[in-house]
Amino acid sequence: MCFMDAMPAWYAIRIHGHLGAGVLSAFPALASRRDGSDTVLTGLLDRSALYGVLAEIEALALDLIEIRQLSPDHTSAESRDGWSGTQESPASGDHLPPS
Repeated sequence: MCFMDAMPAWYAIRIHGHLGAGVLSAFPALASRRDGSDTVLTGLLDRSALYGVLAEIEALALDLIEIRQLSPDHTSAESRDGWSGTQESPASGDHLPPS
C-alpha cells in the first residue's frame, strides 16, 4: 500500500465561479483570490486537511476544476498557485497530486 507523505505541502485549488464571503468562511486556513471566472484557494495542507477541504467543497456543491501540489520554493500568494489572470490553467478535472 502506498502512503502519501504526511508532511504538509502547498496546494492551489481552483474552483469555478467567484466565491462569496460566506462560502469562503468555510475555508479559514486558505487564502483566496479571483482568477478570471474562477476562485483559487491556496494554503499549506497536510493529508487530513486536504481531504477535509475536498469534503467541504463537495458538501457545498462547488465545481472543483483542479488541484495542484505546489513546489515549496514559492514565496508569494500570487506565485504559489502557479496561475495568473492572463494564463489559463488546463481543465484537468478533479485529480490529486501523485503520491
